[in-house]
Parts: sequence; structure tokens; C-alpha cells
Amino acid sequence: MTQNPEYAIEVTNLTRRYKGFAAVDDISFTVRKGEVFALLGPNGAGKTTTVEIINTIRKPTSGKVTLLGMDVTQKKYKIIPRIGVLPQGFSTFDRITVKETLQYYSRLFCNPNTDINGLIALVNLQDKVKVQYRNLSGGLKQRLGIAVALVNDPEVVFLDEPTTGLDPRARREVWKVLLGLKKKGKTLFLTTHYMEEAELLADTVAIVAKGKITAMGSPGELIENNANYLVAMLKSVDENVFEIVRNMGLAPAYDSQGHIKVRLTHTEDVRRLLNTVKDSGASFAGLDVRKPNLEEVFLKLTDEPLAQGFVRIKGAE
Repeated sequence: MTQNPEYAIEVTNLTRRYKGFAAVDDISFTVRKGEVFALLGPNGAGKTTTVEIINTIRKPTSGKVTLLGMDVTQKKYKIIPRIGVLPQGFSTFDRITVKETLQYYSRLFCNPNTDINGLIALVNLQDKVKVQYRNLSGGLKQRLGIAVALVNDPEVVFLDEPTTGLDPRARREVWKVLLGLKKKGKTLFLTTHYMEEAELLADTVAIVAKGKITAMGSPGELIENNANYLVAMLKSVDENVFEIVRNMGLAPAYDSQGHIKVRLTHTEDVRRLLNTVKDSGASFAGLDVRKPNLEEVFLKLTDEPLAQGFVRIKGAE
């Protein structure tokens, strides 16, 4: 892989081992300047280790990583002033306010020209300026963390699981902030295990499992290339439906709401499924059919459940 000025990040055959265990296993990819790149995978897949190597926190066992044209193992002190990092589980001093927090980190980065008020507005914390960090909700703390990551006006921003542990409303507020950064042309490197997050924010998604990249492309490309089937969902079903569907030679699975999801290869399978369930006398509230999303792609490529994935039933496959 040759160095290219279009790329903010170039990763070549990156490996990181811990006592013989490969947390990151010979992966390669590039991130273009101005794009949102997402590493998508379950906990323990190697996402955090990868991002910590790229942003100079850890050293690789082997392979090469360049960030903004510089080798991360040799140019750490030139790289750090040009990047921003929101670590997983961001935290700061409990008893200083939102504005004091940003002033502190601005001084830490020796950047007296930081537009503190502009950052506060960017993350929509204008009405929390005088509130101490300890009194902020989880979502507000994450938005402040994003602002902290921007105090040095970085060219590349790393966000490690930025919405983990947040409720749906707070998660969407953080997404608004990240979409705003995307519009400003910042290069964002995002790690996440939330399907909707990657699908909404990312230009390029790399699906990683057990330290390896199993597929990479835009969300649309990944779905088109890896999921040539339909997803049918039977809502509010009685106990017999699962066994009826399985006896059809299909592989049903319960989702988190107790509905049954099943993959169908052909459109005529929809009618066959509906007629079979009806003829059995089993009851259900409705049938939805849609094209697959990133969640189904992930399950197909890795066979690993996600935080918001299917609930696997023993003997269902």
C-alpha cells in the first residue's frame, strides 16, 4: 500500500498480539480525508485496539500505520496536535463546569484561540455552560466529550463507542452532533456495535470480528453484495409458529421484542410462509417483509450476535 495524499489514514497488515492472542489480525484499509469511517463489530472484536494503535496510544506487533502521512510509531508528537480523541467512557473533573472544562483542555493543548463558545454551540450545550460535569446526564457528558476532542481544531477525530450506554434519545442527540461534524468536512473514525449508528453516519463501514475484517464498503454496498434475500417478520405470534416455520426448512429466530424473523430467498416464499402459518390455525398479528439491513449482513458474515441483534434459540438452525 503506497502513501496517498487523498488518505488521512493508511493501515497495512496491522497485527497486535497479547501473549500469543491476536487482538488485531493482519488487517489493511484506508480512510479518505473528509469521510466517516466506521469499524463495526461486537465487544472484543479488536475495534478499540485498532483505534488506539492508529492514534498512537498503543504500538503494533507488526504492520504499518500512517496518519496524515506520518508513521504513527515514529511521529507521535507531530500527530497528537492534529487529532482529536473521544475515548470509550469519557470522563473529566467532576466539579468544573462545561465552560471551565473546555477552557482547561484548551490550555492543555496550548491553543489560546479555541472558540469555546462556538464549541459549546456546536454540541448544543448553551444552556449547560455553568453546570458542573458531575450533574450532566450521560448524553450531555458525551456531547461535552466531543467538544473536548475538538478544542485543537483537529483534522481527524477518533470516537470510540461514542453512544454506548446512552438511551435512544441521547444517542440521537449525539448523532446530530456527529452529522454536523461530517458536514464541516472533518475526517471521523468511529467504532461502534450499533447497526443504525453505522448505517446513518458512515461513508465506509468495515465489519470486524475476532480481529479480522470480514467485509468493507459503503452501507449500501455491503447490503447489496452480502444479503441477496428478504427478511420476513411475524409479529405477536403464538408458541406454535416458531416450530411451524422451522418445519418448513427455514431458520427462524426471535428478535428482542419476541417477534419471529426469518430469511427468505425468493419472493414466492413470502406467500408460502403466510399460507402455511394460516393453514396451521396459528395466530399472529401481522407480517412485515423488507430488504435486509446491516444487522443481517453482520450476522451472515460473522455469525455473532450484537447488542441489538437476534436472540438465538438453541436448535433453531
